[in-house]
Amino acid sequence: MEYSKSKLSALVLLRLVIGWHFFYEGMVKVLNPSWTSKAYLLDSGGFAKPFFEWIARNDILLAANDLMNAWVLTIAGLFLLLGVLVRPAALAGMFLLAMYYLSHPAFPGLEYLFPTDGSYFIINKTLIELVAMCVIFAFPTAHIIGLERLFYRSGNNP
Repeated sequence: MEYSKSKLSALVLLRLVIGWHFFYEGMVKVLNPSWTSKAYLLDSGGFAKPFFEWIARNDILLAANDLMNAWVLTIAGLFLLLGVLVRPAALAGMFLLAMYYLSHPAFPGLEYLFPTDGSYFIINKTLIELVAMCVIFAFPTAHIIGLERLFYRSGNNP
């Protein structure tokens, strides 16, 4: 697929900023041994609230959720930054973002303990980042600017 320089720059920049966001958020969790998603999960709203509360109230599920959340954020972010395995990283990121949105949907009448940046009606930053991650999945750039480019130069297709 052929990209103009401005399109390529925009797509790479999108991949890098989301990669940085994921990597940073993941590392904050990985490096903090007392971090847990319990309060966030208990603060869930909407139709999926019972599911997220169930995870928060089960110590084994909560520990697995915390471990998965921290490391998937970190690894997906790193892959996006490096430009390697971008499509699997984007899928993992979309899954996490969908779970975040389902736990705290921006539906009218729902209020959460955690502060938000302004008022949202159905569309919030999480949903916007999820859609941006869909763009990264649909228009990969790692074979042009990223470690995957090494595979293309050697004649292999990742």
